[in-house]
Amino acid sequence: MSYKRLLSHLTISHLPGLGDALAKKFNHLGIYTIRDLLLHLPMRYEDRSTSKQIAQLSIGEHTTIEGQIIKTELIQAKRRMLICTVKDETGIIQLRFMNFYPTMKQSMAMGKWIKAYGEVKASKTYYEMIHPQIQIREAAQSFDDSQSERYTPIYATTFGLTQTMLRKFIHLALALLNRNPSAELIPAAFIKALPSVEESLTIVHQPPLDVDITQLELAEHPAKKRLIFEELLAYHLSMQITKSHNQSQQATPCVVTNDYIKPFLQALPFSPTNAQQRVVQEIWQDMAKHIPMMRLVQGDVGSGKTLVAALAALGALENQKQVVLMAPTEILAEQHAINFSHWFEPLGLSVNLLSGKLTAKKKRECYEAVAAGQTDILIGTHAVFVEQVKFAHLGLVIIDEQHRFGVDQRLTLWEKGIKDNIHPHQLIMTATPIPRTLAMTVYADLDVSTIDELPPGRTPITTVVLPNTRRYEVIERIEQACLSGKQVYWVCTLVEESDILAAQAAEVAYEELQALLPTVHVGLIHGKMKPSQKQAVMQNFKQGLIQLLVATTVIEVGVDVPNASLMVIENAERLGLSQLHQLRGRVGRGSEASHCVLMYQTPLSKVTKARLNVMRDSNDGFVIAQKDLEIRGGGEILGTRQVGIADFKVVDLMRDQHLIRLIQSVSIDMLANHPASVISLVNSWLPAKTKYINA
Repeated sequence: MSYKRLLSHLTISHLPGLGDALAKKFNHLGIYTIRDLLLHLPMRYEDRSTSKQIAQLSIGEHTTIEGQIIKTELIQAKRRMLICTVKDETGIIQLRFMNFYPTMKQSMAMGKWIKAYGEVKASKTYYEMIHPQIQIREAAQSFDDSQSERYTPIYATTFGLTQTMLRKFIHLALALLNRNPSAELIPAAFIKALPSVEESLTIVHQPPLDVDITQLELAEHPAKKRLIFEELLAYHLSMQITKSHNQSQQATPCVVTNDYIKPFLQALPFSPTNAQQRVVQEIWQDMAKHIPMMRLVQGDVGSGKTLVAALAALGALENQKQVVLMAPTEILAEQHAINFSHWFEPLGLSVNLLSGKLTAKKKRECYEAVAAGQTDILIGTHAVFVEQVKFAHLGLVIIDEQHRFGVDQRLTLWEKGIKDNIHPHQLIMTATPIPRTLAMTVYADLDVSTIDELPPGRTPITTVVLPNTRRYEVIERIEQACLSGKQVYWVCTLVEESDILAAQAAEVAYEELQALLPTVHVGLIHGKMKPSQKQAVMQNFKQGLIQLLVATTVIEVGVDVPNASLMVIENAERLGLSQLHQLRGRVGRGSEASHCVLMYQTPLSKVTKARLNVMRDSNDGFVIAQKDLEIRGGGEILGTRQVGIADFKVVDLMRDQHLIRLIQSVSIDMLANHPASVISLVNSWLPAKTKYINA
């Protein structure tokens, strides 16, 4: 059998012991092939070789404890919990489990010895750990295995997949990869002194005892450098190929007639800002060409991108073309549908909303109206990707919050509009601003416009940075705000990127705040809820029936509640600055003075403190992105998922931007002299792009 590089052609079921049921759990993490598994890199490493005595523990630290179980009991509060009480010679700690198997209570029988690793938290009587990693033994001395787990990789996971399972199957994938090494694709001159991809992945997943773990975490180790270089090069090459492919296509020119645009602008109760007018002109100039527009509009939170999208849409509608606007969440899609209906229906234009929660009958009616050309603008979520959506004459595709979709997803939507080899125009919008140098790589297949001015009347948000020790002061302030008629967000964050754990953290906070604030109407929203439940909660919040909304970062994008003027972000140090800025943008949308409280766990490193102070000192997303770039380092670097810029596995553009010029020169060399290697390299890192590269 011929093995492709990074084993991108083999599904994870190829690994022994990985059956269909387990494969589905891996699929929840976006892991379908062995390549996906190999590139599911550790989020961090934990040194579990030393443990602390219970009396030495401090709140907020991640550490290991060892002790004897003195009691294990099931408690029925608002939900069933398993509580294991452990003692050593210095004190007592409780281990709390909200998700557990029936056999766990028996396995943690009184008298057994337990080793637990987790975050130390305060509770009413003793310190506690919630869902720690545990080992159980019959005798204390059997825990002497510290050398074998000197550096333990910790991975993003999902319900039903333990860290142990992930490590086991990644080990098997590495063994298969090392038995089938691939030919080198990058000219030797560009990668001298760097290990092979196979060696690099082995070091990253299974750091040897002599490795400098700090170097690895800071991406300064040659193994990490090799993976970063290769992924960034593959991405840049794919963008160059995509742009070249796009520019060879034909489009229908859409020339502004002012049939709709003039009455629309006259009916607006305000005038577009200068920045909005400039960007709209750039869009209209592109749409008037025979080549399909591929333009990105960057605009800070609240800069008025929706109005720009409306004016772009009218440019297509004046030329008897249909428009589709794609939003990442049902909440945002519904909000767009309300705005566009309000604006466009007086002009005699038909606006339709398509989302997953519609009944089968409503969906069918929507498909028929779109196919017959009776719908002028279709607004939807991922539901617009389905095969049944067929347009009569699609002229413009608008993607809102580009960072929530892959390049391939927007190209799939774009392809729906191809008729007789004529392609629709594309407008992509993002509120995740990045410095210009980075845009050259991230959006190398697009022309970029920037809305660098906020509409008048937006209230600046005052941001304060407080330690978690002042939590109860913050809760008192929330009560005062709610009693005076204001609304508040309380945002829960997690280190582990897992919907189920995030939902648990939000539920714990929700129960605590309900108990502490009995006169306040508290609501809860998180990613594990059904779309209809989320929509109902948001509707109640918008209508003021909920005063305090406890949420995960699911509310990051597109929620517009003008009466919400206070936001508390718990464990703010765990999020990237761009995500913090996005979240903060949910307040400050009305005329009331607005505030954001960034609450952190002590102690804070100097770098983290500096990053949070950037948020305190600026409301400008571009300034924040640039400052984040300047103070990168020290393990506090933003993860790419947090930045929300591109779907990178290893690359962090804020950290790795110094490579961009080199990557550009290498890509020119490879496209000119090694075209076959280019295709293999892109396919091994970005297999989903194959159909566009080979088109």
